[in-house]
Amino acid sequence: MPKTNKPPSGVTPAKQIAGFIAKFDPEVAKLIRAARSALRRQFPTAIEQVYDNFNFLAIGFCTTERTSDCIISVAANSKGVGLSFYHGASLPDPNKILQGGGRQNRFIRLEGPETLRKPEVISMLNVAAERARTPLPEKGAGYTMIKSVSEKQRPRRDTK
Repeated sequence: MPKTNKPPSGVTPAKQIAGFIAKFDPEVAKLIRAARSALRRQFPTAIEQVYDNFNFLAIGFCTTERTSDCIISVAANSKGVGLSFYHGASLPDPNKILQGGGRQNRFIRLEGPETLRKPEVISMLNVAAERARTPLPEKGAGYTMIKSVSEKQRPRRDTK
């Protein structure tokens, strides 16, 4: 699967992301935008890394340009949107909200924008940021990087 980091001439990351999101059903696209906006507000100094891959559109909020320094990602496919905690397996989960059984990653399915406002989700995001290997910058503004775009992708709209 060839990947590219080069956008078409004159296309900004914001326009690229809008195009990536436009591939989804309207309800899923709305949830992606809401999650991205909420995480940008929560982590204003994070570096936003975008991967429009074969299976998912993933938008990570990271402390550095290294993907391994990702705190949280919005991961979307045709079936919905989730919050993926890059180092979720090592996070305390007193409310048992994290799903998955891998060695590293855990996730929360977003039923709607209200999921992002739940105290237990906000707490989990804060703990993930506090435990980041490299801390988020205290000052400045984050920025967006389009890390990769797969030429071949699964359908982004549900084909039930």
